[in-house]
Amino acid sequence: MLTSAADWVDTIGRTSFADAGLAALQTALQAASWSVYELRPGEPPLLHLSASRGVADRTRDCFAAYASGLWRRDTSFDAVRRQAMPAVTTMHADEAPSADHRDAIYRAHQVLERFSVAAPTASHTLLAVNLYRHEHQGRFSPRERERFENLAPIIFRGVQRHLALRGEARVASPRSSADVRAALLATCSRLTTRELDVCERLLRGWSHDGIAADLQLKVSSVRTYRARAYTRLGVHFRSELFARFGMVAATTAFDD
Repeated sequence: MLTSAADWVDTIGRTSFADAGLAALQTALQAASWSVYELRPGEPPLLHLSASRGVADRTRDCFAAYASGLWRRDTSFDAVRRQAMPAVTTMHADEAPSADHRDAIYRAHQVLERFSVAAPTASHTLLAVNLYRHEHQGRFSPRERERFENLAPIIFRGVQRHLALRGEARVASPRSSADVRAALLATCSRLTTRELDVCERLLRGWSHDGIAADLQLKVSSVRTYRARAYTRLGVHFRSELFARFGMVAATTAFDD
């Protein structure tokens, strides 16, 4: 996992986010490069940010090849378009949607594998966060895949928050409060109203102080409700809560 969740959150909104964000992920999985782009219906995709670490940065060259027309035949995100929440996909170079896609992007730039977390946005586009392994690194390990799946909701919402702060992208519509509470209750019907109140706000990125003020509780009471809810849900940290319910807004540092 990340050295601490704050390592990731602290990079959000910085002008150095492309480089700093990738560096913050290195303790969880060794990706040599990453990119964040938006797929738009009937229009070329829009690259929001990209960076490399430990290799020559060819991410913009890769994206230029993709934007030149390969995006029109990219089926790798088709399943994601039907999802309401961020979903994880993986693709090896040999699984590229076409031979042209494989040769112009993966083979030409020694990219071996892609891990992505993506979701449709409120504006009917699709936002994709992609991490890449290069040929000299070999494939992501099963352990890295597990870590990425756990961290994917946090990474996605963090990127969304960064783009919103920078005024660079439309963000996805969150689920309603009723949807979030229903998802929590579906896991544990014994959650109390206050436990639901606290968990819902935690999933939206609120701090303990903010929750206490909103619910007119002491901070110590918020922590008590949180602890009881975590026990009922079988989680130990806020990152686990996010991984299971996928509604982190990434607006505040984690304070578990």
